Amino acid sequence: MTDTAKFADTPEAVQSGSASIAARLRRAILEGEYPFQTRLPAERELADFFSASRGTIRAALNQLEETGLLARRVGSGTFVIYQGDSDRNNDEERDIAEITSPLELIEARLAIEPHMVKLAALHASIRDLEQLKSALENLENCQGDRECFSKADEQFHLGLASASHNRLIYWFYKKLSDVRSHAQWDGMKKLIVTEENIQSYNSQHRAIYTALENRDIEDVEKLMINHLEKARQDLVSVRSN
Repeated sequence: MTDTAKFADTPEAVQSGSASIAARLRRAILEGEYPFQTRLPAERELADFFSASRGTIRAALNQLEETGLLARRVGSGTFVIYQGDSDRNNDEERDIAEITSPLELIEARLAIEPHMVKLAALHASIRDLEQLKSALENLENCQGDRECFSKADEQFHLGLASASHNRLIYWFYKKLSDVRSHAQWDGMKKLIVTEENIQSYNSQHRAIYTALENRDIEDVEKLMINHLEKARQDLVSVRSN
């Protein structure tokens, strides 16, 4: 199926007036058939499909360009510049990840994770505990492998968020996790995620899991605070050197 087939089966698709063609193209863009930064078919293809002259197609594209839906790039074609809600949300997430400082991230985690693990101690199911134990074993198997540890650490903490059985807290933590996985943190990880620190973090992870398994609400909260405070101290130490 060609790109122009998206406009088939409507009365407007066979009309040659530039206004009708512009209306059909506009609808396709607004409904997401052509997402942000997608290139439209060439004028010749559109002219053939709509049984219209290239001049009529050009007039329709001009209308959409004037309303801010399209942009012409000489030698490259015509591109969609309209951003739907999902496109804007993706941009916002990239932006916040790029401007968030490491200390801001730790502070946000300190605001959420201690209470998150208290809820997990109250509500975690047997299946939750099994999944957390598996995630913990993956962490402990990483040893000196920085990339392995970073991915397994993310899964362990996401598992804690899931075990809280609070959907909003899980959503919040997923956003924090997305920031943690942004490319700008790669350089910092090389300095902080050392073999010695991996061993220390994993000892803390094991203690957190044990307290969670024992349903010890006070202890699991205290252990998570200590865990994140160590991460903060390691971060400050690296930044001061």
